[in-house]
Amino acid sequence: MITVRELYVYPVKGCAKVAVASARVGDMGLKHDRTFMVVDAVDGSFRSQRKLPGMAVVRVEVLRLGRELMLSAPGVESLRVGVDPDGVRLPVSLFDRPVGDGVDQGDAAAEWFSEVLGAKSRLVRVPPGFDRDGWGEVPGKVGFADAHALSVNSVASLDDLNARIAERGGADPVGLDRFRPNIVLEGSDEPHFEDRIRRMTVGTVQLAYAVRAMRCNVPLVDQVTGRRAGPEPVRTLAGYRREPAYDNKVSFGMKAAVVRGGVLSVGDPVDVTRWEA
Repeated sequence: MITVRELYVYPVKGCAKVAVASARVGDMGLKHDRTFMVVDAVDGSFRSQRKLPGMAVVRVEVLRLGRELMLSAPGVESLRVGVDPDGVRLPVSLFDRPVGDGVDQGDAAAEWFSEVLGAKSRLVRVPPGFDRDGWGEVPGKVGFADAHALSVNSVASLDDLNARIAERGGADPVGLDRFRPNIVLEGSDEPHFEDRIRRMTVGTVQLAYAVRAMRCNVPLVDQVTGRRAGPEPVRTLAGYRREPAYDNKVSFGMKAAVVRGGVLSVGDPVDVTRWEA
């Protein structure tokens, strides 16, 4: 039986994960997932571990049902800030494409992130009524995630990857946190079985396959230290997970759209109602 082993949200895009036992799911994914994003203070472009790997060790705690955030990072004083759900708007962009406006979260948060990241930044929140389309077989809706509501990975895929890394003489296995999943599945020994799922019901939630998850250089970042620790796992993935249809990028895991919202939890059985033909 396939079940949910782990659930993670990333309240601020690019920052550290938060493990949860259960999560409410809406059109744009898990509640509190990528609700906030750090952007360049001048042009509104998003900050990412692609250029700022130290974001991995910035920890975010959601307090008072989402009305406050506690921000912490090594070497700086933590900051508790109130959340402004519908205030001053700033135009923001992802991958050089405008995606609409974000709600600015004030000077205190901006100054804190600017100090931590060493670059003038603002913190923004997904505004009410935000409407952004994903893409893929079932596009769905998406907030400040790269392009899809949910990222799904399996333990079997990671075990297979680490076995391949060891065969190449790699010294250490990599953790699944390198791939920043929302949902981690277990219960099948087949590597990459998640790629073949087209529809699944988990708890009261129904999800649909959008696309295989294309990977950039973020998996090179050690999520514990916030430092690049490559060339693995990307070097090994390049030997067997190239995607010619996507400019020969490597893939690992799959991205999913929300068909029906609800609640899902760690331990929930996964009912796959349709597999790839």
